[in-house]
Amino acid sequence: MNQEKQVTKWVLIIFSTVFLAIMLLLPLFYVIITAFREGWSAFTAAITNEDAAASIRLTLIVTLITVAVNTFFGIFASWVITKYRFFGKKVLSALIDLPLTVSPIIAGLIYVLTFGRNSILYPILDAWGIHIIFAVPGIVLATIFVTFPFISRELIPVLTAVGNDEEEAAAMMGAGFFRIFRSITFPHIKWAFLYGIVLCAARAMGEFGAVSVLSGHLRGKTNTMPLHIEVTYQAFDFTGAFAMSSILVVMALIILVLRNVLEYRGKKENG
Repeated sequence: MNQEKQVTKWVLIIFSTVFLAIMLLLPLFYVIITAFREGWSAFTAAITNEDAAASIRLTLIVTLITVAVNTFFGIFASWVITKYRFFGKKVLSALIDLPLTVSPIIAGLIYVLTFGRNSILYPILDAWGIHIIFAVPGIVLATIFVTFPFISRELIPVLTAVGNDEEEAAAMMGAGFFRIFRSITFPHIKWAFLYGIVLCAARAMGEFGAVSVLSGHLRGKTNTMPLHIEVTYQAFDFTGAFAMSSILVVMALIILVLRNVLEYRGKKENG
């Protein structure tokens, strides 16, 4: 029986390793090799030209704004859902999960219908000089939409498990809301909070579908890194496309390491 378990274990380990090597490691390795196929000078030129630099800068700006907005939303939404009872609570909780079930392409089309030329809001926004479609604000809105469940969904289970006893005791002793949150609530949720931020940032940097619909693919203006990769690849600039892809791969690996570190620290502190 023990020998049979050992055989089963190693068969599963080998199968998983081979599957991951073929489906994950080999494509990533190919991306890196192709990015440097024409040498270091071609690689640096591909990621430092005006359009590439603009796409990197826009991606970082959109990611920072998205994380900042979703941080506030995630904290407030998770607090409301776990600390209060009210009519429509389940509906609100379900709506938070909506972006996880809606295709990003549909999310982009929703914003086109809401803020495009045929919407009732367009004349008002145009009079104020606010442009959403084919502009950076539209990219930011779309990215916020597809990423806003990540932080709240990490916080809600932790806040539910912690309960309200400590906070109620602190309130009875005269502590205010912000002091209670800073001294009691946040220490319980800090690792889940940071974990949610990492996931949100990763999703924001790699978002393609919704952003593609709203951006207009304007080089140097509305192209994020994923869109820049698509444009250069379609122009048969494989070195440029894979060079930018390698940057995203490095970012993804950094985020993966951060995620594992935060997950380990959280389990260690709570366990």
